[in-house]
Amino acid sequence: MADGFGVAMAEMEFAGLKFKGGKIFVILTALTTLGGGLWGGFEFYKDYLNMKDKIEQYSAPDLSGFDKRLELLQQETEMITQEMSMIIQEVQLVSDVANELKNDLRQDVRRIEKIVNDVEQQVKEDARENSKDLKETVNDLKDDMKSLEEKIDKKIKLALENPLSNMK
Repeated sequence: MADGFGVAMAEMEFAGLKFKGGKIFVILTALTTLGGGLWGGFEFYKDYLNMKDKIEQYSAPDLSGFDKRLELLQQETEMITQEMSMIIQEVQLVSDVANELKNDLRQDVRRIEKIVNDVEQQVKEDARENSKDLKETVNDLKDDMKSLEEKIDKKIKLALENPLSNMK
C-alpha cells in the first residue's frame, strides 16, 4: 500500500486490530514503557520485601555496658570537676597567703631599712664624736707630756744645780 507520497506503509495486525505506519511506533513505545514500568515496580516491590524482612529481623544491640561506661565517665568527670574546684580554692588561698607574706616582708624590709639608716646615722655621729674626743685626748696627752717633760727637766736641772748632789 502506498500513502500520498508513494511510500509503502508497514501494517501490523494484533488481536484482530490492524495498525499502520506511525501508530505501530506509538504502540511499540507504549508497550516498552509499560514493560519498563512494570519491571521497575516489581524490582521496587522485591527491594521492599527484602527490607521488610531485614527490619523484622533487626534486634537492638545491648547498650547496657555502654550506658555503664558513660555513667562511670560522668562520675569521674564530676570527681575531677570537684577536685579542680578544690585545687582552685587552694591556689587562691596560697595566693592570698603569698600576697600577705609579700606585704609583711615589704613592711619588714622598710622597717629594717629605717633601722639600718638610723644605725648608720648613729655610727657616723659616734665616729665624729669619737674622732673629736680622740683628738682632744691626743692633744691633752701631748699637753700633759709637755708639762711632765717640763717638770722632769726642772727637777733634773734642780738636781744638777744642787751642790750636794755631786753631779757636776
